[in-house]
Parts: sequence; C-alpha cells; structure tokens
Amino acid sequence: MLFLLTNRTRPHLSAAQYNELAALAKVFYASIPTEVKILGEWAATDRSHNVTLLEAPDMDTVLRIQAPFDRFTETSIVPVTATSGWSAG
Repeated sequence: MLFLLTNRTRPHLSAAQYNELAALAKVFYASIPTEVKILGEWAATDRSHNVTLLEAPDMDTVLRIQAPFDRFTETSIVPVTATSGWSAG
C-alpha cells in the first residue's frame, strides 16, 4: 500500500527535544524496516514540514514506525493510490 505522510514539527520544542528528534531520525534511517520503502521525500522551503511517500504492507506498520516521533511531530497519514491518464483536455 502507498501512504502519504505529512510531518510538522510541534511548536516550541526545546533545543534538547530537537536533538532527540534528530537522533530518532538517524536511528530510523539507519534501520528502515525491510517491508517499508521510501519512494520520495520533500521538505518545505521554510522547513515547517516534510512530506514522505512510502510503501508499506498496512497502516499498522506505518503507525508503528511513526510512533517514536509522536512527541515531536504532528503527523497526517493518508493511504493513496497512484493515478494515471489525466489530461488537460
């Protein structure tokens, strides 16, 4: 299944909390579960949020890998389907 995640850093994090968030991210990227594929990532120019398109077996898997970040981010997870055939005419 495909999922679109939008993560926004919670306002008013302390420097220590930002450091903890960065450490969690490093651990995550060093050990992405084999059943999860990151298909693309984008960050807002102002760094207020980031968007990730990933493939995972199910929503439970996505919730599990996102859980460590919950204290630091507000996350929206939307199951998506690829579309094709759209045209201007």
